[in-house]
Amino acid sequence: MSKEKIAILGGGVSAMTAAVYLTEKENWQQEYDITVYQLGWRLGGKGASGRNPDVHERIEEHGLHVWFGAYVNSFRAIETVYNNLNRPSSVPIATWQQALKPHSFVVLQEFIDNEWETWPVDFPLIPGNPADGTLDLHFWQLIQMTIAWLHKWIDGLEDEVAAAHREIKLQTRKRRDRGLLQHLASEITSAFDSLEDKVSDFFDSAQDEAREIWSTPRLLITQLHELLNLRAADKNLSNSRDRLVTWYIVRKLKRWLRAEARDLLDDHPGIRRLYICADLAIAMLIGLLRDHVHSDGFEAINKYDFKAWLKRNGADEKYVVESAPVRGFYDLVFGYVDGDFDNGNVEAGVASLAMLRLMLCYRGGVMWKMQAGMGDIIFSPIYELLIKRGVKFEYFHQVDELIPASVSGQYVVDEIAMTQQVKLKNGHYDPFVDVKGLPCWPDRPNYEQIDDAQAALLQQHNVNLESFWSNWPALYEAEFGAPLPKLSLKRGRDFDKVIFGISVGGLEHLCPQLLALDSALRLQSSEVKTVATQAFQVWLNQTDEQLGFNYTPPSEERPILSGFSQPFDTWAAMSNLLPHEDWPANGPKNIAYFCSAFGCAEYPPSSEHGFPAEQKAKVKGNAIHKLATEMKPLWPNAYNAADQYNWNTLYDDSTAQGEARFDSQYWRVNVDPSERYVLSVVDSSQYRLPTDGTVFKNLYLTGDWISTGVNAGCVEAAVMAGMQTSRAICGLPENISGEDGFKPD
Repeated sequence: MSKEKIAILGGGVSAMTAAVYLTEKENWQQEYDITVYQLGWRLGGKGASGRNPDVHERIEEHGLHVWFGAYVNSFRAIETVYNNLNRPSSVPIATWQQALKPHSFVVLQEFIDNEWETWPVDFPLIPGNPADGTLDLHFWQLIQMTIAWLHKWIDGLEDEVAAAHREIKLQTRKRRDRGLLQHLASEITSAFDSLEDKVSDFFDSAQDEAREIWSTPRLLITQLHELLNLRAADKNLSNSRDRLVTWYIVRKLKRWLRAEARDLLDDHPGIRRLYICADLAIAMLIGLLRDHVHSDGFEAINKYDFKAWLKRNGADEKYVVESAPVRGFYDLVFGYVDGDFDNGNVEAGVASLAMLRLMLCYRGGVMWKMQAGMGDIIFSPIYELLIKRGVKFEYFHQVDELIPASVSGQYVVDEIAMTQQVKLKNGHYDPFVDVKGLPCWPDRPNYEQIDDAQAALLQQHNVNLESFWSNWPALYEAEFGAPLPKLSLKRGRDFDKVIFGISVGGLEHLCPQLLALDSALRLQSSEVKTVATQAFQVWLNQTDEQLGFNYTPPSEERPILSGFSQPFDTWAAMSNLLPHEDWPANGPKNIAYFCSAFGCAEYPPSSEHGFPAEQKAKVKGNAIHKLATEMKPLWPNAYNAADQYNWNTLYDDSTAQGEARFDSQYWRVNVDPSERYVLSVVDSSQYRLPTDGTVFKNLYLTGDWISTGVNAGCVEAAVMAGMQTSRAICGLPENISGEDGFKPD
């Protein structure tokens, strides 16, 4: 039996995940012949990183890359990779536990009275391996776990309100509400052998029509928590009175918060933050019940923007809708159309499910930090494993177009047109450099493996072989008198199936003929939006504390911060990476990563070769402005008495002074079609196709832009997409946690 040839286009998270699971199948080599075709010299897609040999092998990323403890499928995949690769202990990062470390310290920024206030949050460490977790929580489990958090916040608020000599006694008067409390009493008393005296008295008063019913916020939320604990165990969705009693109690708590706590918020940060968390949770609970998510699924509320949905469900517009947690979530998913920070747009179903999962489903730390570059930690071991298993890689292969045909009444991808970007000396490319014993991707091609004349021309003109706007074809033809070599992969000869692992932004450029034949694919290309992003990294001579950031938790973890001023709303202190770079003894003491969406609404044709440099210059200006004028709330010691930034805080090998010291740092703009971040704008999820959802019978889409059960731009969605692609072809993996998340129970 002849092997089925699979062409994988692109080397990002989804494509590589698909390759990993395809090769998990027993004796896969007898069934498949797999080749990965990759633009340029490295794998990684939006997660690619590179080592800069001119500056001490420092790590240069597309932006900040952290994983969340709720990335169940991602941890299962990377655990599979490291366990099967079985690196020797002599490799500095040999296991996935060495590659990723749990992280609990998250910081948000509040803008209060025209000043930034720091809100440090030290999340609890939850024992366990994220790979052993689950995203398959039914409706009542999500409600129950949300109520558990609300319980903590209401307890704290009741104590604070009581200390302020405000009212904490609540009375129930309406007959309908008494009936709901009677239902609560019946369910709780039938499940427990004994109850506290105050609880028994509360339930007795609910049953006795002649008595007044008095309670406290803590008493109400405690008993609701008990009811939801029961429902989380038995998945009882049929009793509408369960939903009504939940609705009644959370709305009663909301009214109490507004009456007794709201006017304390401006002068009491602790109360304000508890209030924000509680009011946000209550608005989400009300919305989930009101919009019948239990019966209609989270997809039913994707017709609303998340902030608009919160307003619709009574969230406090002044304190909560524009609060640091909500703004921080929009920052996390770069949720701004065209990079316009006044145009936030995220589907309510996508946002609420994601927030619930991130908060409720994590194991270990709420976040996990990579201990080197994402390329080093994720894509190097994947590549090593796939090479070991027999997957072939063709670097420097630029996909130009997918060409369809009709065969026996069915559409197929019949041809893949490509450009061979360079000639390799030995026909084979070894992509790694060694940095202190760790195999890493360089920030440029390994030129010594490329034809000498071509390598010299590439370096002379500093050509970026990964750029959509690259002028390399013109330079090559002018120098060598002929165009770059073209390749044509043909169905039946070079491939049987195609995995399209290039991002959604590439569809219009690479698949125009496919889009003309498939209206659903055409809608996916136009309606699933992307946004450009920007990032910069600085290496510093001072620690966070020396810069003036004095919110260090007992764990001494470095902060990951969001919800800050635009642009560069997100900052992460990354000094943990210094040991894996190659600095001298008197090298930098600290690293800071910054990122955000980037304002860009129009993208010119590929012939506009200067476009990337123009946009990158804007990022540099944004970064300098950030340091010069906006970091004082976080780094007060970096400014003098005249509020001028001390540029000597930046580590620089040269003798540059002042602002010129920034020139030795790193900044980038991600404007290429394959590098822009995938958005979840209102009502766009309906246009996301499954991996095999096109009319082309041999084409499989994969990426965080297809329908996955996350439907947001992130590693977890990308991994799930790759898993779905592999399963559609070979049946593995059988289980993908959370893929039905938007469907009703």
